[in-house]
Amino acid sequence: MQTKVKPKRQILLIDDEKSLTQVLSMLLETKGYEVVVANSAQEAFKKVNIDLDLILLDLILPDLHGFEICRRLKRSKDTRHIPIIMISAHDLQEDRVEGLYLGADDFLSKPCEREELFARMEVVMRRNEELNNFRDQRQEDVIVELRRIIDQALIIPFFQPIYKLDPLELFGVEILTHPVVNSILSCPEDLFKAAMEYGMYTELEMLAWSKALRILSRHINNKKIFLNCNPYFIESSQCLGVRAMFDRYGIPPQNIIIEITERSAISNFDLFFEQLGNYRQYGFNFAVDDVGGGYASLESIIETKPDFVKIDRHIVKGLANDSFKRSVIKFFVSLCREHRMTAIAEGIETAEDLKIIKVLGVDAGQGYFLYKPTSHPDQIDFKGNHTSKIFFPRFEK
Repeated sequence: MQTKVKPKRQILLIDDEKSLTQVLSMLLETKGYEVVVANSAQEAFKKVNIDLDLILLDLILPDLHGFEICRRLKRSKDTRHIPIIMISAHDLQEDRVEGLYLGADDFLSKPCEREELFARMEVVMRRNEELNNFRDQRQEDVIVELRRIIDQALIIPFFQPIYKLDPLELFGVEILTHPVVNSILSCPEDLFKAAMEYGMYTELEMLAWSKALRILSRHINNKKIFLNCNPYFIESSQCLGVRAMFDRYGIPPQNIIIEITERSAISNFDLFFEQLGNYRQYGFNFAVDDVGGGYASLESIIETKPDFVKIDRHIVKGLANDSFKRSVIKFFVSLCREHRMTAIAEGIETAEDLKIIKVLGVDAGQGYFLYKPTSHPDQIDFKGNHTSKIFFPRFEK
């Protein structure tokens, strides 16, 4: 029976002292390691690879400081998993602290005893292997739980009303999705991030929309429905399936506003805008979400030419004491009026903010002051009885 030979652990040694690297390479090779040497940062970035088991990094190099090399390696998704031991001729506490803050796994001073070096290398690599095994197991757990949530439809839609502000009346509802599980994916943000990472986002989004529409179709009464989605969903060529879903529930596309979130996630602009055109041909409308915060910007408004602009809640909050925020909202209102877009203020939480929003000429708004998200759309007055205390539980005329 042939015995499988265990592959050698691969070490990248980054140091400009060639005499030292020669001696240390020989010592490491006698211990069974495969050693790759780089005498500069430029050479190191060329030789680094995802299969490395460890990097031994000197602080002082001719072209780049070791701290900066560590920072770049730990910021890259391709190399952040590789453990790094920093080695310096200067045993300064501030260097140790800086190195560890940047993500180094250990710090040694030159010269160091070889047995201590070997011992520390083994400890760091063993700890890293255990961490990677934990990550692999966690990844498997996430995938299994994500599959369970989708297969068993373990999500519940919430509905937050959006109101025209002058006159005050119901304009539509925004659909929000929450998982109904007590697990590692109980947070909605974590659920959708995991779905994106493991290739189940489109499936999850279609499930969330379908479940919400099935409930809402009995109540909507020709009001607008706002649906959030990542640009990936638009790129995924689901237009025909989406149209068929709305037809099934008897909701015309003209009543649908698709909110584009996380503009930075657009991976193929040509495909994105091609599909955006297909949706518009069917009658769907679009909104840019969180304008003034996150990734939403004037550029995203210019590129997508939305029908609705949703002003980020961080700009809306505290308007009474911030003239700069009021000026920003005036600008958005003017832009929307000139280009026939509807301006919607998000996150209205006080009567004072609502009053100022109306004075500034914002077309519509939503927020906890007006109505909190609810999983029971039958509690919302879709007939437009806007003076009702149930309809506006905290609103005073």
